[in-house]
Amino acid sequence: MLIVLALCMFRSVQGQEFRCSVTVNSQKLMTTTQQYGSENDKKIFETMKQAIEDFVNGRRWTNMEFQQQEQIECSFSLILNQRSSATDFAGQLTVQMKRPVFNSSYTTGLFNYMEQGSFAFSFNESQPLDFDLNNFYGELSSTIGFYCYVMLGIYFDSFSPGGGDAFYQLAQQVVQAVDASRYSGWDTRSNRNRYWFMENHTNSAYQGLREAYYSYHRLGLDMMTKDQTKARQAILAALQSLREVSQVSPNVLALQQFVDVKIQEIVSIFTPAPPAEQKAVYELIQEISPINVVKLKNFNTK
Repeated sequence: MLIVLALCMFRSVQGQEFRCSVTVNSQKLMTTTQQYGSENDKKIFETMKQAIEDFVNGRRWTNMEFQQQEQIECSFSLILNQRSSATDFAGQLTVQMKRPVFNSSYTTGLFNYMEQGSFAFSFNESQPLDFDLNNFYGELSSTIGFYCYVMLGIYFDSFSPGGGDAFYQLAQQVVQAVDASRYSGWDTRSNRNRYWFMENHTNSAYQGLREAYYSYHRLGLDMMTKDQTKARQAILAALQSLREVSQVSPNVLALQQFVDVKIQEIVSIFTPAPPAEQKAVYELIQEISPINVVKLKNFNTK
């Protein structure tokens, strides 16, 4: 029933799923690559930005209908630092997504990830970005499409238990369509790449991660205006679910991403909380993500 209620929200008026903004920063290329410094060359970056926005915002990623105010707010940021030919680029890719909180004007960060290493891809401004779940047309469209499905999975997990199942499976199809031996970021050689985001959300050993999305957002943040005490308890339950995951494997990429994007919000939520709750949060973060515990330095831990 909860899944049905969550999905019914998005069926009333036709609309695309994402409201995505894209930035392409080519400043480093302008100062280091004189070979492609003409005004016509610079225009390709405006075309690249528009092509990615059109690709995300213009494509139907689900069979659901979204009202305009229900569209998922996200962004892709590319900082280009290399151009080896007229159509070949490399740089740093960052992906972000926000989620509205019920009965408030507040939006909470749901996904905020900067890829490790350089993102290399080809872009030809005279060709559209083609994409298919079972075929590889290019590193750019496959990577953007992959993150769209991951974001949809996380988004719907935050509204209902298991709500993101179908989207993680689609992300898995994207991974399987890429020849990981030729393109970096899709295989198991690194523990911080696209493959592991997919694996973290489809591995039953990490079910607590997905339970945390729901407890933290639907039972926690969404209920803050009704009962702050119960909402905080739900957020504590989410952190306890994350601790269970960290006990299975302390270096789960998606778990660390969760804490990184939420830590300042957790500080704000529990700063006015009773000492017992502050101590519980401190101990959980200390176990889950020791690097972030310094941000709880003002909590009462006695």
